[in-house]
Amino acid sequence: MTPSDHAAARLLDASANRAREGLRTLEDVARFVLDDAALCTAIKRIRHDLSGSVAALPLAPGLLLSARDTPGDVGTGVSTSRERSRQDLAAVASAAAKRTGEALRSIEEVSKTLGGDSAAFEALRYRVYDTERTLLVRLGREAPQWRLCVLITASLCETLPWERVARLAIEGGADCLQLREKDLPDRELLARASTLVEIARASGAHAIINDRPDIALLSAADGVHLGQGDLEPGEARRVLGAGSIVGVSTSCIGDARRAVEGGASYCGLGPMFPSTTKPKPGLAGPDYARAYLDDPVTRDTPHLAISGVGAVNVGQLASIGVRGVAVSSEVCAARAPDEACRAILGALGD
Repeated sequence: MTPSDHAAARLLDASANRAREGLRTLEDVARFVLDDAALCTAIKRIRHDLSGSVAALPLAPGLLLSARDTPGDVGTGVSTSRERSRQDLAAVASAAAKRTGEALRSIEEVSKTLGGDSAAFEALRYRVYDTERTLLVRLGREAPQWRLCVLITASLCETLPWERVARLAIEGGADCLQLREKDLPDRELLARASTLVEIARASGAHAIINDRPDIALLSAADGVHLGQGDLEPGEARRVLGAGSIVGVSTSCIGDARRAVEGGASYCGLGPMFPSTTKPKPGLAGPDYARAYLDDPVTRDTPHLAISGVGAVNVGQLASIGVRGVAVSSEVCAARAPDEACRAILGALGD
């Protein structure tokens, strides 16, 4: 055995063990937290396929085990403060998935030097990415990637009652409704939020409450949307619970990174275009959406592009990869809110 073979075997063994440990954590979350037998089985299958792919590498029998040197591993005593704390169970799952993905990337690269099937490890890595997303959606830390969120404000509903607008928006394809009422007394706000939640739940859509974690909790909404001056995502979850959806409005990539690293489930991106509903002094514009989708910290977090978005310009956002938008007056003030939603979704594309 050459020194090069020994080094490769040592790296493979360590990375494979790290990947298995991460997968066992994910499997335990699926089993004991989510009680999801199908997801647990899928993760176990990834672990078994990993073992099979490692065993298929062109290595001498026993080489991986003989190359193992835990006492001589200089990394066993290295850790960071972030590794010693986890915010919630979603953070546990996310850390385990990222650790597994990194280990699989190492195995994939080393396998290329051995003439092994690196594509098998690449495929496993992508399966882990999909598993992470499924777990985080189930744990509530990450939101679904909604296509159309309609922000409901009664004063903007000029032709129909707001309840009718909400129902028609869902009929037209909206998969999320957000209640945005800034000036209602608390009791009236709670009553309106509860009604919105009932409308959304009856049709399988999600309901989000703007600014108020307490109202979101009391109305049994799916989550809350926060501005830059509101509570931090972690603080909102102390009210709502660890499994809640928490969105954050952002206007630059710095805002977005802080939001994602702070535990945001999704980010509002804007303002995209001039808006008469909520005028802003400056526009982030489509370039910001492009930066968000390209940034390694933010690109995997669901998003909603907002402000001035409508059927006439949503295609511009779709062309750069935007997958979800939030609209207000375009739907609320429409004579046929369902048709307005269909027009926006048609322009957004698949």
